[in-house]
Amino acid sequence: MSRRNSSVVAVDPEQARRISVAVPDIQQVTHDANKATQSEQNMSLREGLRLYPKAVAWSVLLSAAIIMEGFDKVLIANLMAVPAFKRKFGAPLPNGTYEVTAAWQAGLTNGAFVGELSGLLINGIIADRIGYKKTMIGALFAVNLFIFVVFFAQNTVMLLCGLILCGIPWGVFQTLTCTYAAEVCPVPLRPILTTYVNLCWVIGQFLASGVLKGVAERSDQWAYRIPYALQWLWPVPLMIGISFAPESPWWLVRKDRDDDAKKMLMRLTSPEKHPNFNADETIAMMRHTNELEKAVSEGTSYLDCFKGTDLRRTEIAAMTWFTQAFCGAALIGYSTYFFQQAGLNDSDAFSMSLGQYAIGGVGVFVAWALIPRVGRRTLYVCGDIVMVILLVIIGGLGVIPEGHIGAQWGIGAMLLLFAAAYNCTVGPVCYAIVAEIPSTRLRQKTVVLARSFYNLASIVGNILTPRMLNPGAWHWGAKAGFFYGGTCFGCLVWAIFRLPEPKGRTFAELDILFEKRVSAWKFKQTVVESFHVSDSESDFGEKKGASAHLEQVSSKQVA
Repeated sequence: MSRRNSSVVAVDPEQARRISVAVPDIQQVTHDANKATQSEQNMSLREGLRLYPKAVAWSVLLSAAIIMEGFDKVLIANLMAVPAFKRKFGAPLPNGTYEVTAAWQAGLTNGAFVGELSGLLINGIIADRIGYKKTMIGALFAVNLFIFVVFFAQNTVMLLCGLILCGIPWGVFQTLTCTYAAEVCPVPLRPILTTYVNLCWVIGQFLASGVLKGVAERSDQWAYRIPYALQWLWPVPLMIGISFAPESPWWLVRKDRDDDAKKMLMRLTSPEKHPNFNADETIAMMRHTNELEKAVSEGTSYLDCFKGTDLRRTEIAAMTWFTQAFCGAALIGYSTYFFQQAGLNDSDAFSMSLGQYAIGGVGVFVAWALIPRVGRRTLYVCGDIVMVILLVIIGGLGVIPEGHIGAQWGIGAMLLLFAAAYNCTVGPVCYAIVAEIPSTRLRQKTVVLARSFYNLASIVGNILTPRMLNPGAWHWGAKAGFFYGGTCFGCLVWAIFRLPEPKGRTFAELDILFEKRVSAWKFKQTVVESFHVSDSESDFGEKKGASAHLEQVSSKQVA
């Protein structure tokens, strides 16, 4: 059996003193928090599902909004491969065909990202003030109105304005669904429900590709109006369902509404199926974590995300999402158009895209099986390695002269393998990491900043990718694989040195690990000692407060 050194860390005494002053009943809170922490860490996936079935259901409902966004995003990029759309919004080429110019391809795609940036920043403020539930309902109501603009668009300018407006509520969906999933479920369910968000993306993309394949042969305006109209299927049912959803208990604890938090926790759980579950202990764990973070930093503004240890947490969340934008996934988003430029006919191109998204859905289920066993970091790094190899192969096949049938289908096959690798690793794992890494008090704003960084990177990618593929611009075709192979390799180097392993950690443990500045390579094996208060220090009004173990200089051997 292999053995390795493992450092032991615990809460700093000064932080313990601040907590004891802020919480008069700190001794009981700490005792209950430790019991709840141990209960979550020892909880199996099956036990988690039995205890939190309602939390799973509500999280799945909120995440359904991402299906709508995935549907919409595929429409933006792949409607450019629909002949009727090209004739309406494109420009004629010398050979008599029509093509949306590379500039407008980038502009339309980036219009949505610009709107999302606004939505993200608004969400980070509003969700903290009025809660996740009300923010989500407001965003759904807004998108229901903005769909009218894209449906009735008469020119590219009007279409661009509609996409910018739709991007605002999409920005809310992108982060709020993920943070809600992280906050309503225990440790063993967190990776499942957070990565489920990626599955919703894939479902939306698959549905959109199926719709586009069905209307692609139409020669009238309904070839692109039908897909836009189908977006109205989602908002109203989701608004009705979410109106009955419980608010996040973590958000209520941060607002000092412990009684309401307990009520919501009871709505999220089925205590009768787990006799050892104690709602008061779980709320105590939330209170303790909240006070621990307040002892480190009182602030909850965007600026606080760049202070102290929160800067590192913001960097990890941002770079984890940045990798999605520059690991080559942009080729998946433009898959139908990419397949056309690689030489496949329209029907085969749409069929390959359908197959790609189907494989992506299966990939998420594979990720669910792998994450509890190998962890987030290992899966993420291995995914980067595989994608670099596949992108280089795609680029190499693109060097073969046009018209070579074997090379065309080879490119398609490699992109399908790339989609499988992406959706088994970086695609879904990203959501788990981004939701777990931030502190609870700054989670919403950290995730917003991380997604904003991703959107900015995507804007750059969406300026470059159409030019790489468009025959009226750079016309790289599959050789674009070389470019993204290089950027993916850079992301791989960052992940190796900077990405920690949050597997199996409670939020309080992550707080301590970051506060002690434990390196990414030592995150997995470092032991966090339980915070405890001595009996002799029960009078917190007169004495110095809580005692806590210091970080041990020595290390101990663990299997």
